Amino acid sequence: MTTRTPHNPGRVDWSGENPGIYLKQDPAQERYDTLALFFRVVLSPYGRGHAALILGAPDQACGWPHAPNLIMTDNQRMMRWIVDGWVTKMPTFINKAGLEAMTWLDCDSVEKRPSDLKTRYSETLRGSGVTVDMIWRDMGPPLPVEVTKENSATKAHEMYSVFLEAKTAQVVINGTPLPGDVADRQFFGRKMSTAFLAFSETWVTPQEDL
Repeated sequence: MTTRTPHNPGRVDWSGENPGIYLKQDPAQERYDTLALFFRVVLSPYGRGHAALILGAPDQACGWPHAPNLIMTDNQRMMRWIVDGWVTKMPTFINKAGLEAMTWLDCDSVEKRPSDLKTRYSETLRGSGVTVDMIWRDMGPPLPVEVTKENSATKAHEMYSVFLEAKTAQVVINGTPLPGDVADRQFFGRKMSTAFLAFSETWVTPQEDL
């Protein structure tokens, strides 16, 4: 039996909230039509910040406004570090032409509209003449997650978080919803929605890699 210790000797790289919305027009297809991540980072080497990373045309090497591929943030230095070190290594985002070509926009405001975390939750970001709405509905119960380095997206960090699945979700840019609906995927041995809230998410470099 593995002994659990109350103190992790690794290094915390960043911590905060990292909900996501991945949508498909055809649930049978492998590719996603819309990929979106929200970040509320409360701790990192580059300070705090927010961001919405939206790929409404993940396979198009084109940015906003020609394609709905953009990132809006109030801390570009922090987010360039997170995109390079984490997002580019996530299986869903690997080799996506839209990720390389997305337009970087400044964010002027972020508005969170929490409910009881059962019916509706949303994040709205505004800046550079663009409004991004990310909306999650009909959440399930909280699911505590511990991910080892070998099983994490980066293969270099441990990850701890609390996930809540959403049955439906939307990504809206300037009033226009992006294509697709919530589907199902395999998530560490269980079926899980492709739209989720992720709170208290913390990425840790293990002690042996320091």
